[in-house]
Amino acid sequence: MQKIRMLLIAGMVMISLVMAGCGGTKPEQPKPAAQSVELNISAAVSLKDALMEIQAKYQAKAPNVKLVYNLGASGSLQRQIEQGAPADIFISAAPKQMNDLEAKNLVDKGTRKNLVENKLVLIVPKDSGLGITKFEDLATTAVQKIAVGETATVPAGQYTQQALQKLGLWETLKDKAVFAKDVRTVLSYVETANTEAGFVYKTDAVASSKVKVAASAPDGSHQPIVYPAAILAGTKNHKAAEEFLAYLHSEESKAVFEKYGFVMSK
Repeated sequence: MQKIRMLLIAGMVMISLVMAGCGGTKPEQPKPAAQSVELNISAAVSLKDALMEIQAKYQAKAPNVKLVYNLGASGSLQRQIEQGAPADIFISAAPKQMNDLEAKNLVDKGTRKNLVENKLVLIVPKDSGLGITKFEDLATTAVQKIAVGETATVPAGQYTQQALQKLGLWETLKDKAVFAKDVRTVLSYVETANTEAGFVYKTDAVASSKVKVAASAPDGSHQPIVYPAAILAGTKNHKAAEEFLAYLHSEESKAVFEKYGFVMSK
């Protein structure tokens, strides 16, 4: 019995020595899975195609982050945010809507940064035979309807009004205007020939095979078309919002935006 007891003690000592030699390390514990986050992004509808492609790329990198887009006219999105609609990030098609939210302390000012830039163009149906090549041609009797974004809520409509006023054409053409809820609706009106012409962003024209660009707004005829982006003050997902906003400014996102005709802001 004594020998058996001694052997058991010796065995336990050997095991202790082996464990000590290995540093007594514990097996590595698996890292906890990243917490699932849903980011609500209110963005100008003219960004739709680029943002959908960016969504697929980003969620492959960050599978725990679900991106939920609310796309529409910037003015309408602004009102929704003011009324408490869930949103973590806002991307406007003009500074005005962002400025208004900032004035009401609804924007995290330190995160605001211009994202991309665009151009205003006059489009006509692909098979149009009216020979429209400049804004002044819209004054002819052959043009009965011109699609324009609502000037109260749609930045593209506001830029259009500015350009036509600068050219002295607004009073002549405003009775021909068919006002639309957003720039993609303007595009649809021209694609279906419900209007003879319409004003959209260059990126919208590039996205459609059913229209052609008849003319571009002259330089200096309207405010620069800049899209500011910022995290909203009420977000509960600030870190995830910061990371996605940084990705929007990355080289990978830049390639996507430029693919759809945008120019990255400097």
